[in-house]
Amino acid sequence: MLEMHTHYQLNREPFTKNLTLDMLHHHHGHDEAAARITWCISQGAIGVITGEAGAGKTAAARAAIGGIDRTRHHVIYIANPTLGARGLWAAVVAATGGKPAIYTAALATQAEHALAAEAEERGRRPILILDEAHLTTPGQLEALRMLTNSELDSASPCTVILLGQPTLRRMIKHGQLASLDQRISVKYHLAGMTETETPAYIRHHLQICGRGTPLFTDDAVTLIHQVSRGYPRTINNICRQALLAGWASRKTLIDDTTTRTAIAEVITPDELTPSS
Repeated sequence: MLEMHTHYQLNREPFTKNLTLDMLHHHHGHDEAAARITWCISQGAIGVITGEAGAGKTAAARAAIGGIDRTRHHVIYIANPTLGARGLWAAVVAATGGKPAIYTAALATQAEHALAAEAEERGRRPILILDEAHLTTPGQLEALRMLTNSELDSASPCTVILLGQPTLRRMIKHGQLASLDQRISVKYHLAGMTETETPAYIRHHLQICGRGTPLFTDDAVTLIHQVSRGYPRTINNICRQALLAGWASRKTLIDDTTTRTAIAEVITPDELTPSS
C-alpha cells in the first residue's frame, strides 16, 4: 500500500476508522449527537442515539467520551448486546473489577451494587454505552432500566447511552417498555451528511493524510454523495475502492468513471436507492 500512498501523495491510509480523536471530522449531525451525549453524561441521564448503519453514532460517542474527566467517570462500553440480560449484568460486573456471580438472580443484584459502588466509593460515575442496541430484546432493555433505579427512583447511579439503528426507537415505543421510554431524556437521530458536508468530509480525510490538493473530481464527489446518502462508512468504502481502482490504472485524479467502477464493486444493486 505504500506505493499507492506515494502515488497519491499521501502519508498514511486514508478513509479508515482508525483515527485519533483530533482527526475525527466534525459535521452538524456529528456535533449535535456528541453534544447530547455529553449532556446525558453531565446529568446522569439516559440517551438514545439512532441512525442508519455507518451514520457515525459510535464516532459521536467517542468524541463525547474524549472530552470527559476520566478520573470522575468510568466508561463501560458493550459492543455486542446479544448475550441477553445475564450477559449485560456480567459485563457490568467484570468492567468494575468484580467476578460475575453464577446464579442469575445474584448476578443482577451484583451488577446494581457494582454501579452504585463506582459512584459512592470510588467517586466515578459509570457511563454505560450499549452499541448496536437495536439487537437487544425487550427483556434486556427492561433489565437495563432496572440498573438505573436508585434512591427510591430519585436518582440514577449511571449514565446510559443506547446507540442503534432506527428500529431501536420503534422498539422502545412498545408498550412493554413504557417505563424505559419515560426515563429517556434525549432522543436524537443522526442522519447522513448534506451535499456540502460530504465534499468537506472527503477533503478532511485527505488532508489528515497529507494531501493538500483535490484528489477526487467534483463529479466523482457528487456521485459518491448520491450513492452513499452522506453516510460516512459508505463514503469510506467507496473512496478506498476508488483509490485502488485509480492506482491500478495509474490515474492521478479519481474521476466519475473510476468512482462508478468502485461503486459497482462495493455496493450491491439493492443498496443503490435514489437520494432524496
